[in-house]
Amino acid sequence: MTAAAIMTAVPEKRPISAGALATLLLGPIAIVNGVAFVLPVFNLLMLSFREALSGGGLGEAFTLENWTGTVTDSYYLELIGQSISTSLFITFLTLICSYPIALYLHRSQGAWRTFLLVLVISPLLTSAVVRTYGWIAILADDGLINSILMYFGSENGIRLLFNKTGVVIGLTEILMPYMILALLAGFGRLDHRIEEAAETLGAPPWKVFWRIIVPLTMPGIALGCLLSFVLAISSFITPKLLGGGRVFLLATEIYDQAIVTLNWPLAATLSMIILVVFGAALVFYSRLLRAIS
Repeated sequence: MTAAAIMTAVPEKRPISAGALATLLLGPIAIVNGVAFVLPVFNLLMLSFREALSGGGLGEAFTLENWTGTVTDSYYLELIGQSISTSLFITFLTLICSYPIALYLHRSQGAWRTFLLVLVISPLLTSAVVRTYGWIAILADDGLINSILMYFGSENGIRLLFNKTGVVIGLTEILMPYMILALLAGFGRLDHRIEEAAETLGAPPWKVFWRIIVPLTMPGIALGCLLSFVLAISSFITPKLLGGGRVFLLATEIYDQAIVTLNWPLAATLSMIILVVFGAALVFYSRLLRAIS
């Protein structure tokens, strides 16, 4: 058999198109995401339009009462505003506390950098519940901080537990590892040679920081703030334990409506409101990235 005959007998393989390749690669995760996320969220949305009956029952009719009652009730409007403002404040504190650590870690090298990175990641290996109970022991009236204050002359110390102060302190510490890792991921554009050039041209350290370091690390700042805000506004365990039932946020209210009062449609409505806040945060994040890129 000649070479030409062999080439004719062997069928020619057609290259896979880009669309088919994308379907093969993204198809499995799209199916998993649809089953594990899209369908439950759609079910939650439909539940928010159901009628709530006494004893946790659901009526057959669909109604807008849950939505209209939520967006017109001053209590829930204040709850939404307080949840957003508290989460923004926690995000700001987390950024202020994490940025110097992330910058120092970015400039470190060798085994020292590895050691510091392990220290940053190690809190994530412990449950948030355990860390929250640790903060209860520290912030209690007879805890570590108040014991130190009373040792130095304070009569009664300060109240740090079962109020918003304790919730802010606990969530700030819990979210710091996420913020530091997000900042490190966004520090790729930071080049120490640019800082040296600015210092050579006579720029003081504070101007180098505000005019060079901060703009170059803005993608990491935006990513860390987005992640911290989303985790803060959806956090339940820490506000519930450190707040002692006296700090009311969206996540704790959803728990009370679903578990205590058994008003599942109202809990679903509040959950959808949190998703709307998430969407607004993502839109702001994407626009900020386009502005700084």
